[in-house]
Amino acid sequence: MKLRVSRVQRKGRIEIIPMIDVMFFLLATFMLASLSMQHLDTLQVNLPQGQAERMSAEKTPTLTITADNRILVDKIPVTLAQLGGVLHARIGSNGNLIIAADNHAQHGTVVQAMLAAQHAGAQHFLIAVSHD
Repeated sequence: MKLRVSRVQRKGRIEIIPMIDVMFFLLATFMLASLSMQHLDTLQVNLPQGQAERMSAEKTPTLTITADNRILVDKIPVTLAQLGGVLHARIGSNGNLIIAADNHAQHGTVVQAMLAAQHAGAQHFLIAVSHD
C-alpha cells in the first residue's frame, strides 16, 4: 500500500512591492490634483472678458465688488469707510491687490474702492477677468 505524501502547507505571504506601487500612484495623483487647484477668496461674480496671464500661487488679498455694489475683502463684507483699515492689515510688502468687480457693478463704486485701497498701501492692481 502506497501512502500519498500530504501537501505541504505554505504560509501566506504579503507581497509589499504591489502595495508600494499603489501608494506611489496615489501620491502622484494627489500631488497633481493639488497643483491644479487655484485659490481665490472671491464670490462668484460675472467678470468681464479679457486676456491675461495666470497668477502666481502667492497669497494676494482679493477685493470683490458684486453687481449690487457690495464690497468684500477675501469674502468678508466691509463698507467703503472700513475698507482702508481692513486692506492695510492684509496688503503685503509687494503691494498687490486683486480686483474682482462684477461686469454690472457701478463704475463709481469700483473707482472709490480702488482709491481707498491705494490709500491703504496697494501699489499694483491685478484685475480678474474671465477666459471664456
